[in-house]
Amino acid sequence: MTNGFDASFMTGARSVTQFPPDVGREVAIAGRSNSGKSSSINAITGRSRLARTSKTPGRTREINFFSVGDERRIVDLPGYGYAKVSVQMRDQWRAVLERYFRGRRSLRGLIVTVDIRRGIGELDAVMLGWAESAGVPAAVLATKADKLSRSAAKRAQREMSEAAGPTIPVILFSSTSRLGVDEARMQLRAWLATG
Repeated sequence: MTNGFDASFMTGARSVTQFPPDVGREVAIAGRSNSGKSSSINAITGRSRLARTSKTPGRTREINFFSVGDERRIVDLPGYGYAKVSVQMRDQWRAVLERYFRGRRSLRGLIVTVDIRRGIGELDAVMLGWAESAGVPAAVLATKADKLSRSAAKRAQREMSEAAGPTIPVILFSSTSRLGVDEARMQLRAWLATG
């Protein structure tokens, strides 16, 4: 096993009735389409093809549950903010996601992937707000940090921290250069730990 997680695909759910049993602990990972969410999941778990990556935005169209052992799960939420997805599909996703956040007792943390070059947008703020209202701690991965100079990345991180608020850590992250991978794993492990 790598320093990542011994992760395997469990199931994909398009409705609440398809969710696995609400037992144990799970951490959800959300992000705008093309924010690097799937690449982040693969880097954190140490599995290059666990979450399917695509240059086509909006590829994840269901909630994918990955087992990381002993009733522990990583949950890949559908990418949001992609304009070419129908209004009906967007509304359906929103309803399922709202029910997920409102009713999922095993949810212990939320990671939101945000392209560092875009900053925290309105939909990212909505996700963070859902987590807060559900009493679930959150963190932001400032993805694609390798695309900026070190000083520009630090400046963007400070701006994102101000937007996210004092209780939400913002982790500089790059699945390409491995920046922030260990820090993200530590956060995930802390939320998945028993207690």
